[in-house]
Amino acid sequence: MEGITWLTHRYIMHGFLWYLHEDHHQPKPGFFEKNDAFFLIFAIPSWLCIMLGLQYQLYALAAIGFGITLYGLAYFIVHEIIIHQRFKWFSRSNNTYIRTIRWAHKMHHKHRDKFEGESFGMLFVAKKYWQKVKADKLRNA
Repeated sequence: MEGITWLTHRYIMHGFLWYLHEDHHQPKPGFFEKNDAFFLIFAIPSWLCIMLGLQYQLYALAAIGFGITLYGLAYFIVHEIIIHQRFKWFSRSNNTYIRTIRWAHKMHHKHRDKFEGESFGMLFVAKKYWQKVKADKLRNA
């Protein structure tokens, strides 16, 4: 799913559906964003795959639906809670992995428009972000 996420984020969210994703890069006051509509965009096919897969005993289709759902849960926890801290549950973590994904996402958000972005994934990040966080930890040790 990470590869699908990267492709979707890079070419759909930063492409023809930028009008929904734009307020995620250019925040406005309020808790909800147009970007939150992607929850439904991904939940509907997931639900259909699960429902139809189980109804017609197409278990591979149901498995795809469950996979999308589990990735959606991971997205909610990692992106909304850990990275953007929309809920203040893990706000003081000093874990290297958490600091690395936060840094990579920060570098993604330094681009406020849909062009010239970087780090479009969520769970896997480039080596340069790991190196930066590890170097910071050594400097601060």
